[in-house]
Amino acid sequence: MLKKIIVLFFLLLPVINLFAAEFSDRECTECHGVKGFAVPMGEHGESRKRSLDINVSALRDSAHGKLKCVECHRGIKKLPHRKEKLESVDCVNCHIDSAKTLTDGRDWRGLKKARKQRKSEVLINTERYTHSVHADTKVKNNANCAACHTAHYVYKSTNSKATTYRENSPQMCGECHYKALQEYKRSVHGAALKTPWKGDSATCSDCHSSHEITKKESLTAHRVVTKNCGNCHKKEVASYMTTTHGQLAWHGNKNVPRCVDCHRGHDTRKIDDPVSKVSKQNRLKTCRECHKDAGAGIISYKAHGNTHDFKRYPGMYVTGKIMIYIVVAVLIFFYSHSMLWFYREYKSRVFATSTSDSLTVRYRVKPKKKHSDVHFQRFAWYWRVNHWLLAVSVMTLVFTGMAVMYADTGWAVAVVKAVGGPGVFGIIHRTAGVMFLLAVVGHGVILLSRLLKDKNFKWFGPDSMLPRKKDWDDMKAQFRWFFGKGKPPRLDRFTYWEKFDYWAVYWGAFVIGTSGIVLWASPILLRFLPGWVFNIASIAHGVEAFLAVTTLFVVHFFNNHFRPAKFPLDIVMFTGSWDLEEFKEERPQEYERLKASGELEKRLVPPPSRRAVIISHIIGFSLLTIGISLLIMVLIGFSNSGLT
Repeated sequence: MLKKIIVLFFLLLPVINLFAAEFSDRECTECHGVKGFAVPMGEHGESRKRSLDINVSALRDSAHGKLKCVECHRGIKKLPHRKEKLESVDCVNCHIDSAKTLTDGRDWRGLKKARKQRKSEVLINTERYTHSVHADTKVKNNANCAACHTAHYVYKSTNSKATTYRENSPQMCGECHYKALQEYKRSVHGAALKTPWKGDSATCSDCHSSHEITKKESLTAHRVVTKNCGNCHKKEVASYMTTTHGQLAWHGNKNVPRCVDCHRGHDTRKIDDPVSKVSKQNRLKTCRECHKDAGAGIISYKAHGNTHDFKRYPGMYVTGKIMIYIVVAVLIFFYSHSMLWFYREYKSRVFATSTSDSLTVRYRVKPKKKHSDVHFQRFAWYWRVNHWLLAVSVMTLVFTGMAVMYADTGWAVAVVKAVGGPGVFGIIHRTAGVMFLLAVVGHGVILLSRLLKDKNFKWFGPDSMLPRKKDWDDMKAQFRWFFGKGKPPRLDRFTYWEKFDYWAVYWGAFVIGTSGIVLWASPILLRFLPGWVFNIASIAHGVEAFLAVTTLFVVHFFNNHFRPAKFPLDIVMFTGSWDLEEFKEERPQEYERLKASGELEKRLVPPPSRRAVIISHIIGFSLLTIGISLLIMVLIGFSNSGLT
């Protein structure tokens, strides 16, 4: 029996010790509450002493005032405890555990996404700290929680008594970052802090944040600082993010300037200060830090230019307004055209009735297309290959280009990182650009050379892509039909909307291609051209690309695939041929003209094989899906950042 009691005693000993360790705060403050209480850090009492006293009143007034001493200082088994090796205070896990269980009683610690909107501010900042450079235990004497917040007098950062109060933060951070503090004191931000009557200014936490501190060379640090600069300099950061500098820097390109490269990180000066890197005296030298061979004209580049201030940026203003007017005019006309066309074709559907249990339902049905056993050859194989090359290159350009134009959207950051960074993205984009220009220019050169050799070709005839009077008459007739005022036009080989698509490609190739080449060749062209040329090129490149996306993936897709008569897909560009009945319905005037001349029989071909039809549908639906996905991503970027 005695043996069992002894065994039980040793089993319960840890529990007994645990309860024995619950000391009251009064017992702790009997020593630590005495002002001047300290212990020698050496072997003798005359050595340097470590202060261990606390201001009990201030502690009770702080954020941790309701906590017991032993809730933070755990592992104390007896008093006094001078020779005991105490556990270090674990602020991080305490904060995480305090938010472990939410109001519904579930443990959300592993469900970050689900809990994202429900985290407390303390928990968010704690998690940010664990990913910061200050939490790196490999760094000797690194900043722990107490280094910034103190050990016992923790106040909210909005409280002026807190060491982390924004106006107190420079001195607190400067205890470790002495050099940065001295630079900051000379800066426009530090000077304003010393003269608060001149207005508020930025302190350490305003730029670097309180807990998201990463290595200064890291991409995260750049993004955090750029965002925080925008809290005060909203227009400047917004304009910076529309430039190649801002967009590529956001994706991690280290060869483009960040805010701190031109304005210095801590010794920021006013623009008219002779010491400032962006003053008139120093601007050329600053630009040549990256563009070593640039001419003096580079200083006319507007690093923060925008299209809204005519007085300061007249060239950008005029270019932006012209491009926007073009976008608005084109989208209004052709979106209206598509909606009216959809409405008319839908209304043109015939009615059918269904009767069941004395209930008669009347509904519209899509007319069944007539089919024949013969097809009309519309496109030769080489024109179809050219179209596929054009489609693939355009979609690649949109994917890579818009990820840069809307650099700070979530999808853009994710895809650039997944592909391998801005360097790889740039190679893909420029390669696709070359493919696009080869497809467009190559098509034009081959076609023009053929037509010039044909002495009988009528430049304003039915086989020409040049606009003619019939196109105007067809468009008027089409709109009368839209509104139920007449019959649809009798169309010939090329319609007015097809000619718009055709020449829009050449217009886009000229604007996007020229501006793209200017931006691509900027290291060379900067030797000769003034800097403002590249501002204009960036605006033209981005806005024209946006117009291409919003017309190609909406209007072009609707005209050829999504309108009721074509839905869900027209595979003529894959098979090259139309069903003869469909050709007769779509192009009645061309059908009659070819039949009368005897040319129709020469262009009749067998229908494509079942395999060809299936493959065409797979490829077609894949391209449509990609195009619509790209459109959605671009619209997300547009909703976040606008156009110019």
